[in-house]
Parts: sequence; C-alpha cells; structure tokens
Amino acid sequence: MNFPELPEGRVLPVVTAPATVLSTVGEEVDPTSPEVAQLAADLIATMQVSPGCVGLAAPQVGVGLQVFCVNVVDHPKAATVHGTFALCNAKIIEASRWKAGREGCMSVPDLTGDVKRAARVVVEAVLPGSGEAVTITTDAFEARALQHEIDHCTGKLFLDRVAGAHAIYQRKVYL
Repeated sequence: MNFPELPEGRVLPVVTAPATVLSTVGEEVDPTSPEVAQLAADLIATMQVSPGCVGLAAPQVGVGLQVFCVNVVDHPKAATVHGTFALCNAKIIEASRWKAGREGCMSVPDLTGDVKRAARVVVEAVLPGSGEAVTITTDAFEARALQHEIDHCTGKLFLDRVAGAHAIYQRKVYL
C-alpha cells in the first residue's frame, strides 16, 4: 500500500484522562484538507518521539477529529505490518478471533489493562492528503492497535473496555 507524502510534522503535547476531548466522539474530516494532512503529520512526529508508542489519535493531542496514526513495525507481537501510516474516518467492517491482551495508553500513563479485542480486522478509511479510500486487512498486534486508535476517535479509552477493576494494573516502570 502506498501512503501519501505528508508535510513536515511537529511534536504536540499529549493530553491525559480525564480531559473531555478523550470522551467525546470526534468529528469526521475532509481528508484532502491541508489542515488534516498537517495534523496527520504531527501525530506521526509525536508518535515517533514517544518511547513505546505504536499509535496516536487526534483526541490524544486535544483535537476532536477522526484522524490517527499507527506503526507497529518494531513490536514483537506484530505479525502483519503495514508500516507507518495515518487514517481518517476509519470504520471496522469485519472483526473476528476475539482475544484478551494487555494495553496501555499515553493518555492513561499510570495504568494498563486487559482488553478483549478482535485478532483480525478489516478497516475502511481514507488517507490524509490524497483522500484515497483504503481497506486494510490485518491481524495480531496491528489489529489491536487499529481498534485502540479507532476507539480514541469515538470517545473511548481502553479503560472503557476492560472486564472490570480486576483487569486494571499499575504500569510497571523499568529503570
């Protein structure tokens, strides 16, 4: 898949819960808008300088829009990998092989949790910049990352999907 060239990105501050933008459904965007292309580039730049980050959504930088980026290239649990990319107005059209897994989030820095997600998804979206419609079929960790970021765009955090308080943990800090 060929992803469009985006402008130079800027690193943006990440907001944390309970910021209202994190629990608000983001607005759909015009993917051909220069502002949306710039936002996508900024999300990628911010993700790339954030240790351990494999995805970042617009609400996480305080912008209530349906735009996010993902890159699971170096993650040990990744199987199918599409590289670094950004998507707009993404929707899950197929989901199967549900499995629990541990998740963390830059917007919830002190906690992790066990979340049941589809291990295989098909996502329809549009690319920022070009506006090209794409369908991404993926599995394993990339599927989990896409679902996590789509949740951000619809006002949900991983904490909204855990089975209960018994499935939430203090994040371990490694020195």
